[in-house]
Amino acid sequence: MDDQLDELMVCRLNQTRKSVEPCSIVIFGASGDLTARKLIPALYHLHKEKQLPAEYRVIGFARREKTDAAWRAELREGMTQFSRTKPVDDAVWAEFAANVFYCQGEFSDSAAYTKLEQLLTSFDRPALRNNLLFYLATSPSQFGEVVQQLHEVKLLRKGEDGPGWQRLVVEKPFGHDLASARLLNSELTRYASERQVFRIDHYLGKETVQNILMFRFSNSIFERLWNRDSVDHVQITVSESLGVGQRGGYYEEAGALRDMVQNHLLQVLSLIAMEPPVSLDAEPIRDEKVKLLKSIRALTEAEVAKNIVRGQYFAGTVKGEQRPGYRQETKVKPDSNTETFVALKLFVDNWRWSGVPFYLRTGKNLPLSASEVRIQFRPTPNVLFAAQCGSKLDPNALTLRLQPEEGISLRFNGKVPGTSTSVRPVRMSFSYDSEFGAYTPEAYERLLLEAVTGDATLFIRSDEVEAAWTIADAIRAGWENQPLTNREFYAAGTWGPVAAEDLLAQRNHVWRNPQPSK
Repeated sequence: MDDQLDELMVCRLNQTRKSVEPCSIVIFGASGDLTARKLIPALYHLHKEKQLPAEYRVIGFARREKTDAAWRAELREGMTQFSRTKPVDDAVWAEFAANVFYCQGEFSDSAAYTKLEQLLTSFDRPALRNNLLFYLATSPSQFGEVVQQLHEVKLLRKGEDGPGWQRLVVEKPFGHDLASARLLNSELTRYASERQVFRIDHYLGKETVQNILMFRFSNSIFERLWNRDSVDHVQITVSESLGVGQRGGYYEEAGALRDMVQNHLLQVLSLIAMEPPVSLDAEPIRDEKVKLLKSIRALTEAEVAKNIVRGQYFAGTVKGEQRPGYRQETKVKPDSNTETFVALKLFVDNWRWSGVPFYLRTGKNLPLSASEVRIQFRPTPNVLFAAQCGSKLDPNALTLRLQPEEGISLRFNGKVPGTSTSVRPVRMSFSYDSEFGAYTPEAYERLLLEAVTGDATLFIRSDEVEAAWTIADAIRAGWENQPLTNREFYAAGTWGPVAAEDLLAQRNHVWRNPQPSK
């Protein structure tokens, strides 16, 4: 009976979603790893689930010379490894592959763009020629050139005048500092309006990240507690059990701050702490995220020294496997000070969160890979049970597990059964798998579909990128020419350096580590 009532109470918000129109999707950098691992499997599954428009085309654009048939065969081979559903349905693949084409050319060769324009013109439906989604799976240094070439062959128009629509999807990194991000934004918006640019961060496509707003703003019992009166502090952890592997050269330039904090962690923070938007449309939601980032207390050199910790792993054991130290990894300098771990204490200087610390941390070669947000509520007054139990009476906490095993759990205190009076923490848990079944679409499936429909809610606006880089640049400036200290190194397989523990100890807090999946 309850299940039937629950089904009757389902509110289908996607009935107001924009319709998916016939379109062509052009992938620049089609021979790259991202296309084979993520983009094509995502598009195949959207086709399989009948989420794509009835008519569409996928065109790969890359330097290597190959035929349509050869590219389709390559992609089919990759699907065996990267598809989230196995085995791949050959009949469905044949339907999907019939819509897949290849265009060979250099990004700097105007003749190749003319060839692309001719291919698009050859499609019989006007919508397939005019509704164009350009996915730039290339180096950011090539964005400007690709956009200019598309404009010159009249495949990209700025604004929304003329038949159909054109959109640009670009991958992170969105620059490597504030100055480069501004330059990148300028290059993209020279030939396209901001509304046509969809900056993709796959983290925002994860089911539980999307659920943060719904959880907060559709449940009055929690939203009333979501402020400085009830919340003691917030912890956001994104841990990775892998080291840098073969990405040592990239990591020497990026480090954990640029690779994870500037985008993933600040994105999650903005969704957790933002004010209610005036509507569920894209721009009001993005307005509130930007407002939140701009409310973070400015990080002076003294603030960075006191509230930001970096770390670097040395040799250790992760899940029984011996791991080398970061300085022994390929393409890493033997005296490198690049951070593989960052922990931050940030304050949001607005009415809701005044005085509440937000602790963020991320690192490589930690004991397990997990992402979660823990809302730690204030302890009970020091009377009754708290007076007798002291620190053993654990404050209530709400945990949003973003990955793996997405779900939400509430931790509260309960009486242990029996004749003695004992209190211990218990959990009330919700799991996506157990409630809705194991099907959870890949983040790229959701994000690609939103780009096709033109819904920018899950994509990052230029002022949001710049606000995040302002924070990251201030931190990096505080670290300038500062070598790592002994308290900032940690063994692979541990939860980070001692300095990260010291950071929370300033306010008598401790890190709550994610637990392994059962």
